[in-house]
Amino acid sequence: DEEFNELCFEFGLELDEITSEKDIISKEKGEEKAKGASDTVLYKIDVPANRYDLLCLEGLVRGLQVFKERINLPMYEKIIPAQGEGQRLIITEETVQVRPHAVAAVLRNITFTKERYDSFIDLQEKLHQNICRRRALVAIGTHDLDTISGPFTYTAKAPSEIKFKPLNQSQEYTASQIMDLYRTDSHLRHYLHLIENKPLYPVIYDSNGVVLSMPPIINGDHTKISVNTRNVFIECTGTDITKAKIVLDIIVTMFSEYCAKPFSVEAAEVVYPNGKTHIYPELAYRKEKVKPELINKKIGISETPSSLAKLLTRMCLKSHVTGNGNNIEIEIPPTRADIIHACDIVEDAAIAYGYNNIQMTIPKTYTIANQLPLNKLTELLRLDLAAAGFTEALTFALCSQEDIADKLGMEISATKAVRIANPKTAEFQVARTTLLPGLLKTIAANRKMPLPLKLFEISDVVVKDPNTDVGARNYRHFCAVYYNKSPGFEIIHGLLDRVMQLLEVPPNEENGYTIKATEGSAFFPGRCAEIFAKGQSIGKLGVLHPDVITKFELTMPCSALEINIEPFV
Repeated sequence: DEEFNELCFEFGLELDEITSEKDIISKEKGEEKAKGASDTVLYKIDVPANRYDLLCLEGLVRGLQVFKERINLPMYEKIIPAQGEGQRLIITEETVQVRPHAVAAVLRNITFTKERYDSFIDLQEKLHQNICRRRALVAIGTHDLDTISGPFTYTAKAPSEIKFKPLNQSQEYTASQIMDLYRTDSHLRHYLHLIENKPLYPVIYDSNGVVLSMPPIINGDHTKISVNTRNVFIECTGTDITKAKIVLDIIVTMFSEYCAKPFSVEAAEVVYPNGKTHIYPELAYRKEKVKPELINKKIGISETPSSLAKLLTRMCLKSHVTGNGNNIEIEIPPTRADIIHACDIVEDAAIAYGYNNIQMTIPKTYTIANQLPLNKLTELLRLDLAAAGFTEALTFALCSQEDIADKLGMEISATKAVRIANPKTAEFQVARTTLLPGLLKTIAANRKMPLPLKLFEISDVVVKDPNTDVGARNYRHFCAVYYNKSPGFEIIHGLLDRVMQLLEVPPNEENGYTIKATEGSAFFPGRCAEIFAKGQSIGKLGVLHPDVITKFELTMPCSALEINIEPFV
């Protein structure tokens, strides 16, 4: 296990954890539910988002074998059948409004086993989730070619005109009924919105009118593949032709290994509405040239051109030195759609060289680093506030809407809070606009501690600001609370005076600070003051309103102070 972990790290992957089905179920649902689950060891491997060729066991093993120099990278071969014998997919113009693009290919004489079949289905699922953007950009359909006969037609029809037996169902449904059927399906309901409101639904037929699939929702039951399938027809439909080509290339290169003639793919012809034809899969190999000095300079190493070429070859980028060692010519295989620019090649060379083997050097720039003034002030204040007997707390920058609005007696619209779209939990709905709720929640979690509780925090708050490029702005706030049997307004007021003394701001109106009585929704009437310094309002202090205290599940009176420290930098 340790050796494999090392190997993954060297190859730029991360072995996340070593577990088993039993462990996973018992962690999520408890020991009881895990009884009878498999004990087989599972490796959970994190694959970077750009490497689609490592998303299945076949590709991962192939990549690692090439990296270990045990095998050479296979050459993927496209076999174009004799005129009139290959499969054709004809696209009609109706599809333009819904999903205009389609590509196709055939895997001939393939031999599946249970494991290979599961991996084949699993790869499609993984591709659907990432590069296909949950099937919005591309949807993959795989069919048993021996159950259908070409040429195939990709068209779009009114939902009521489409009728077929969907995968693993026992009867025929129209497209509208299929939508209703899967509205409650935990897996498929997420894809219904992609075509639900379109007047026509995309559908693929064979020459006898058998429905292969209704992308991006479901395949037909008639063409479903099984472990015994020998010939697989693969079609990818989508709204993005580039992504569709990549997806098709990845599937055929990964599984052509199991064909009677390994790493060979039978091409299919796609006929466009304008009559033009194109052969897929493209399986395009291309050559790039990169100068060895560029690679050495960018990584910070000094390798010979031939050893750099060897490093790249280990990363599935077949390379050799050309022109007296001035250039390295790199052949980019169809599996590596992520190689877009020379910097991608440099990165692969760095991975093969080993990040841990790159010598650390002092940068050749004449600069002296300095702490950000705001952070320096924050550090200085934290020390002295702790010396004043207050304990520092660090709370989450995100909170619920109630925390910053309802519980403090304000409207959410008045807070100028930045909202999180689609929040995972109710606790993290907005970015905080004040530090007070975090400290009150901290006190609520520490009610068992001996009184008094004196807490402070110096952190950023976030408010909307249409004048900035990102639409929001951070402010560094300082907040302190005192929680005891009596409100202790004088203690919080004393802390304010101490902070001002440290900042060398005198207590006068001209060039110092003053406090003036005011009202605040979170404070007790007549027990709240606004703090002015440097000619502007910097915050408030006072005794919290009993309603606020009870909403945060506290039982004792509490006084608080919150100011913006940025004017003092």
